[in-house]
Amino acid sequence: MNHALETSTRKVILSMLKTQGPLSVHDISKQLGITEMAVRRHINSLEKDDLLQTKLVRQAMGRPTNVYTLAPQADELFPKKYLQLTLDLLGELLEDEGHEKIEQLFEGRQGKLESRYQPRMIDKNLEERVAELALIQNENGYMVDWSQLGDDEYMFSEHNCPITQVANTFQQACRCELALFQNLLDAKVERTECLAKGASKCVYMIRPNK
Repeated sequence: MNHALETSTRKVILSMLKTQGPLSVHDISKQLGITEMAVRRHINSLEKDDLLQTKLVRQAMGRPTNVYTLAPQADELFPKKYLQLTLDLLGELLEDEGHEKIEQLFEGRQGKLESRYQPRMIDKNLEERVAELALIQNENGYMVDWSQLGDDEYMFSEHNCPITQVANTFQQACRCELALFQNLLDAKVERTECLAKGASKCVYMIRPNK
């Protein structure tokens, strides 16, 4: 079975479990028209990825059988409308409370992120702080790389922004990210390219505070 077909079958099995609830290997095999051995191979793969949970169910006749359900982690594989909800709520807040309230909201988020990540910067020099910030942003899905350009000068690039569409509408998100970087790095940080303004990535130039 080629990789594309295998991936497609995995997705179908996950969708079946999402819409139908607990299913056995026999149930899945019958509905998909493939062998139980093939189903078990997919099931084993999904279990290794921690996407399934197993329960042994006793039957009226015959031996107990395993049935499979989705693990909580699998829920993230299905479409969500969180982004639109966020934009709608921010839009309502802007209409009701004005720009000042939006500023307060993003500044509050910035403060919480600083409190969360500041301990990871303790006793590090600037290069180590830049490296730690890259780890933090990669943990949050920003696809970061960075390099040293000269003595104590660094280029920090984010190739993905999970909140691009929010930042497109609310520039406070970009301003607060810049302030967050400046405070965490205790350095001068300049944004030279921005995804929310049509660039292919966000680029920051980082230099020591004089």
